[in-house]
Amino acid sequence: MLDPAVLTRTAALEHLALAIPRAGRAYAEGRNTDRGPGTAPSTTALSPYLRRRLLLEEEVIDAALAAHGSQEAGKFVEEVFWRSYFKGYLETHPSVWTDYLRLVTEGRNGLATQSGLRRVFEDAVAGRTGIDGFDDWAREVVETGWLHNHARMWFASIWIFTLRLPWALGADFFLRHLLDGDPASNTLSWRWVAGLHTRGKHYVARAENIRRFTDGRFSPSGLDEHPTPLDEATSHPTILLPSPDPLPNGEVALLLHLDDLHAESLPLGDARVARVGGLLALASGAAEPVRRADEVAMNDALARAAAHFGCPAGPAADGWNDGLPVVTAWAPVGPSAEALPNACARTRRRWDDLVWPHATRGYFQVRKAIPSILACREAWRPNGEPLCSG
Repeated sequence: MLDPAVLTRTAALEHLALAIPRAGRAYAEGRNTDRGPGTAPSTTALSPYLRRRLLLEEEVIDAALAAHGSQEAGKFVEEVFWRSYFKGYLETHPSVWTDYLRLVTEGRNGLATQSGLRRVFEDAVAGRTGIDGFDDWAREVVETGWLHNHARMWFASIWIFTLRLPWALGADFFLRHLLDGDPASNTLSWRWVAGLHTRGKHYVARAENIRRFTDGRFSPSGLDEHPTPLDEATSHPTILLPSPDPLPNGEVALLLHLDDLHAESLPLGDARVARVGGLLALASGAAEPVRRADEVAMNDALARAAAHFGCPAGPAADGWNDGLPVVTAWAPVGPSAEALPNACARTRRRWDDLVWPHATRGYFQVRKAIPSILACREAWRPNGEPLCSG
């Protein structure tokens, strides 16, 4: 289990140094195998740090490429890009998020009024279904705040197609308990398993696949291995990617949030940071380990920002900005974006500006653009405009 107390930038860099040797061929060949808790990991487990930008996507990719080269590190690099793809997709399809919130509310209302649904749900989250593997993963999520990515897919598929539970309640269960719970990656991954993200293409958990990729630890029976993908009447139109806001000159107050806790590298133009505040916008009903991890990460970010900018830093309580204009990192669709005050200027990282315009449809658009994004992400004009679009 990842200790929530180590969600700091220093711990992230130490974890990165230990994980990068596994980000080459070993990652590509073994990442789908879930050996279970207490064993050598088959993935890097960097996602809790990336989710809060205690680590930046580009520095993780740079480290992998430097250690393994583009060919052997290719699969790992793609997986990092998946995270940026999901954020960009949700940014250009925000109704997916609002619809998810609506479905969570409807699902909770259903639990309150339908005893059969409530019984199946309670057995599922408590690990009492009798389904080999699934029950273990349900307990692992709650007890450790972590689950192997392949196990997440199996879990979601069984939740949706075998137990016939609402997908949004499963996504909410993950978001409340996972230490790397990310609004975009979590929501869209559950929708992908259900067959909603890529219409008609769902992910089906099969007993043989589970046996193979758990090294025989689990052999479930009774799975629905021939389900029909879910469908929905709601459409989610693509909107234009909003532009970042013009930044004020002179002294400003910098507002940090949980989607970006690396203030030292934010593009701030001519603004001079004189105050730093921290905004803790947690997912509704977040479990205590998640709350503790977010608090540790925020306190670490505030301390680093205070040292970097040489100014006071603390929680964003009333009057924290001392009348100064407020600047903040762009908050992708999710709780942080919803909690940001209206009167603040949002700056956006160059990485997002390179990746997100490709994330309006399927992942293939982003995947195809990876070489050009990596080639031109360092090529910027003095005024901050890209020399190429990626």
